[in-house]
Amino acid sequence: MSKLKQTYCQCLFYSVNALARNITRLAEEEFAITGLNPSYAFVIMTVNREPGISIGDMAKVMQLRPSTLTRFIEKLEKEDFLERRTEGRFTYVFPKAKAEQIISTCETAWYNLYNRFNTLLGKEEAAELVGKITAANSKFE
Repeated sequence: MSKLKQTYCQCLFYSVNALARNITRLAEEEFAITGLNPSYAFVIMTVNREPGISIGDMAKVMQLRPSTLTRFIEKLEKEDFLERRTEGRFTYVFPKAKAEQIISTCETAWYNLYNRFNTLLGKEEAAELVGKITAANSKFE
């Protein structure tokens, strides 16, 4: 059994997805204090940092498809966190009071997640890994 796992671990697809599942689990644990899925919390943090951001720009920043991001925004709009405004062909997203009230909790969860990564991997190794992943992702764009 361990030989088969060893074979899979030599595959970038397998290894990256295994890491993503582990990181997602940690993120869900840390963001539980917000009552939100980590992806939704990042949407709220993005809109709070850039009120009036277009969906297209936010999709680029968050590296998500506009259709995926639109689904997230629709859910957060229904829950009264965000507001969309359309001007011509463009849609802009603004935080509502409920988003502003939860932002510090979202940022605390993000900080706690950062600390968990650093504890598990070591601060230098975590920073190096993030740098390598970011560089690799940019080659796919």
